[in-house]
Amino acid sequence: MLISVLLFALGLVLLIKGGDWFVDGATGIARRFNLPDIVVGATVVSIGTTLPEVMVSTTGALLGQGSMAYGNAIGSIICNTALIAAISVAFNPGPVNTKSMKMPVVFFFVSAAIYCFAAYIMGSFTRPLGLVMLAIFVVYLILTVRQGMKNPDSVEEEEEDGDSKPHSLWMDLILLVVGAALIAWGADLLVEHGTIIAQGLGVPETVIALTFVALGTSLPELVTTITSLKKGHAHLGIGNVIGANVFNLVLVSGVSVTLAPFDVPVGKLLMGHNASLVLDIPLMVGVMLLLCVPALTTRKLHRWQGIVLLCIYAAFCLFQFAF
Repeated sequence: MLISVLLFALGLVLLIKGGDWFVDGATGIARRFNLPDIVVGATVVSIGTTLPEVMVSTTGALLGQGSMAYGNAIGSIICNTALIAAISVAFNPGPVNTKSMKMPVVFFFVSAAIYCFAAYIMGSFTRPLGLVMLAIFVVYLILTVRQGMKNPDSVEEEEEDGDSKPHSLWMDLILLVVGAALIAWGADLLVEHGTIIAQGLGVPETVIALTFVALGTSLPELVTTITSLKKGHAHLGIGNVIGANVFNLVLVSGVSVTLAPFDVPVGKLLMGHNASLVLDIPLMVGVMLLLCVPALTTRKLHRWQGIVLLCIYAAFCLFQFAF
């Protein structure tokens, strides 16, 4: 068990560092072709920070552990919203750009409706559904880039560190390849030893995926949010979180389901029913409603939202392990 815990932790480290190097390399290569920052941010950086979730979910699905793919996608959205975004809102509430926020919010809830249809009506995630999700991802990506090109002032650019220097082309390629390899290796360790830990603790794999794996693969978003807070741009972290949630539904789930379809897994039971259908999915949608609806209607984020969301996340984690 101790070895599995250590290898699980190593997998998290490899995912984080691999994702960091992949984004650095891909961004460096993209900018060599003089692509606008908004295009780089909306495509290369966003996809790069979501790669840990993609690899973990895909690896789990391919290994026949659909619960890992299923739980990671839902858990990452809950973690992104009720922990990561909540931290930003609790410490630095303020006005939001509702114009740039509307599109990702609409895409999220449309995708969530499709996801709910698969879970509650179909009872399985099929390959055609995965292809639909990927098609939505492509449309979302195109519209995001077009919106950014038309309204460059509405998209804040992330500040660069003063000591950052451009790499050579070879170094960018090495960072890209090594980063991708580390992500793949880390995902494999995370899925394999997360399953072993779950079995050793006597808890369902979905619980590990909903909590530890979800938090681990969401660390890039957590780092971005904390960095944005330090630089006084908390709203950047919120935008990153909402975009990451869209990617978790349409890209992460889309890739894993297309490659390896699976039935809705049954982990814990709540009131005699599948806990993921009674609690996890409703909570995923609920925390996003709690974050987005007040922001869109009042044009600002409130400290009470962050506090309530943090309390919800604490209760969610307590339920997963205590009941």
